[in-house]
Amino acid sequence: MKSATAFAPATVANVAVGFDILGFAFEAVGDVVKVSTTEQPSVSIREITDATGKKALDLEIPLDPARNTATVGLIKLREHLRLDFGFAVSLRKGIALGSGMGGSAASSVAALVAANSLLERPLAKESLVEFALLGEQVASGTAHPDNVTPCLFGGLTLVTSMRPFRYVQVPVPTNILAVIVHPHCRVDTRDARRVLKSDIPLADHVRQSANLGGFIAGCYTNDLELLRQSLVDVLIEPQRKALIPAFAAVRSAALEAGAIGASISGSGPSVFAWATSKQAAVRVREAMVRAFKDGQVTEVDSWVSPVSREGARVSR
Repeated sequence: MKSATAFAPATVANVAVGFDILGFAFEAVGDVVKVSTTEQPSVSIREITDATGKKALDLEIPLDPARNTATVGLIKLREHLRLDFGFAVSLRKGIALGSGMGGSAASSVAALVAANSLLERPLAKESLVEFALLGEQVASGTAHPDNVTPCLFGGLTLVTSMRPFRYVQVPVPTNILAVIVHPHCRVDTRDARRVLKSDIPLADHVRQSANLGGFIAGCYTNDLELLRQSLVDVLIEPQRKALIPAFAAVRSAALEAGAIGASISGSGPSVFAWATSKQAAVRVREAMVRAFKDGQVTEVDSWVSPVSREGARVSR
């Protein structure tokens, strides 16, 4: 029997202006999954822990393979390829549950990348997307691709079509660093999607479309001022900000400290910002952490990280 271990980076979905279609991966934290082949033709879970050593029950992660984000895609992969062997999975969660940092996608993608490397004829990464999305489906009820795509391929990605699946890897401007601050509270994606209205004013749609276009253009032309003007969410952030304690103060602190933009990471409660140098990123990080603590959020994790160029990969 063979085994492989894969790392999948955390991700920031939506990136303020691209709800359900835009996302980027960052290197600072991620999930690690070890997959071993087994003679028994099924998918099983051997162990789930986090960085502190907590087990699955303490983490409230299901051990049923059909309900676990790391394994549900493997079940479908086995069926699709008609494999005569199975997979056993050990998962180490580096991404907190309900953090808005793409934890469901990372578990799913890491497991698939590891398992794919064990196949006699590995599939192209593009072929893994449909299986990885099953992890998002079981976690949130919606197979949205904005975490899975950057997690799998790396970089800043824009999904342009789901059927057939198509995406564009958007260039990240020179010297950009991401700042991610995670307050120790939980926002489940299902709950965050329930607060969203199904109808939006036409004027808001037009403004958000302009911001998305300006953001993409700014990335391609390395126009930081255009990015600063465009990285503003007028649709989703106003509806979700109440789910995040001290959000308004944290966002303002990031901008005042020199960030070119800041918004909710995925469904929250994590908040991300973009900065143009290491010194600026450190200032922004400190300001955001301080704003959370001033808002009575005392437990906070934070990172400064480049955008991950590589995405998920086999680590050993």
